[in-house]
Amino acid sequence: MPNPYAELFALPGTRGFTAAGLLARLPLPMAGIGIITLLAQTRGSYALAGAVSATFVLTYALLSPQVSRLVDRRGQRRVLPLAALLSVLGLVLMATGAWLGSPSWVLFVAALLSGCMPSMSAMVRARWTHLYRGRPQLQAAYSLETVLDEISFIAGPPLAVGLSVSLWPPAGLLAATLLLALGTLALVCQARSEPPLAPRELATPAPALWRHRAVAQLTLLMMAMGMIVGTVDIVSVAFASEQGQPAAASLVLSAYAAGSCLAGLMFGARHWRLALHRQLLLGALATALSTLPLLLADTVMQLGGAVLLAGIFFAPTMIVAMALVERSVPQHQLTEGLTWLLAGLNIGVAIGAASAGQWVDATTPRNGFFIALAGGLLVLLVAAWPRRRVSIAGQTQ
Repeated sequence: MPNPYAELFALPGTRGFTAAGLLARLPLPMAGIGIITLLAQTRGSYALAGAVSATFVLTYALLSPQVSRLVDRRGQRRVLPLAALLSVLGLVLMATGAWLGSPSWVLFVAALLSGCMPSMSAMVRARWTHLYRGRPQLQAAYSLETVLDEISFIAGPPLAVGLSVSLWPPAGLLAATLLLALGTLALVCQARSEPPLAPRELATPAPALWRHRAVAQLTLLMMAMGMIVGTVDIVSVAFASEQGQPAAASLVLSAYAAGSCLAGLMFGARHWRLALHRQLLLGALATALSTLPLLLADTVMQLGGAVLLAGIFFAPTMIVAMALVERSVPQHQLTEGLTWLLAGLNIGVAIGAASAGQWVDATTPRNGFFIALAGGLLVLLVAAWPRRRVSIAGQTQ
């Protein structure tokens, strides 16, 4: 049986933009934790660090779809360098302001500028879609990108924290800045694989996709999935500490990522005959059910098993959601549509982490997983909500 992932790279340029995309997506997970680590060391205030980091995350979630909307109209080569430059300036201002003791308002301005960071995951997915639209290889490409997203969120935070703690407080954030600049430059230099523009879209801007029913519904679904991820991140640390094994938290979180990566690769290697909307419903049901074992864990080992099970259903559900967006929005708005889903995921992670943290402080670590259960139920409700099926051109079927 041929390897579907090897077939992806048969076309020239695919290896190049995949490598550039991996490099350019690392700054996003590095920046959020890098801001917290930097400000905790230089200002000694986790409240300030959390507020500034939240400003960055929310600004990114709101602005990245607008950046992608411009990309769909003007092209990656025209928009990405400017958006990345604004983000680079913000990250440099953040590092400099924190180190020199600038007023807090400077840090919030820096967070707003940093939030101009483009969604590199969406840019690379748009290139894969341009190459393999309507072909079986596209599912494998989306699967690969989901796994690379997971890898970036596994490798990025430890890299940022390690550099800041062992070398110099601003080092983690400055490393993210350098990676963003180099990754963006490497991606935009590869013009051959960039999705082409339709001339009429340059003259007539399309309606904003946040009003598109399918995009709004799938963005809400991704937000609910993000709540589960954010809850697992926070509660796993608190649970392991309560058990007297704080270092084991990293193993628990690695189990979640490993389950998601493995499932994503296996899912993309097969051709599924079931309709996408039915795949989404089954994935949502499995996701909701997989949150129940989290409430039953009594030991770190049991929690690791429960988290591994929950991670198994994350990547396939996300892959199907991305495929549905590709089928639901006009071709010239694909980057924006994909970015809305990724933005929803990031907002959900922030909501889940904040809510679970409050719940853990008020009750017990294990009770924090009720936030994940709520996220799972919301995933199922959104997936089961009646909606019109739409074609690639946006016509009702």
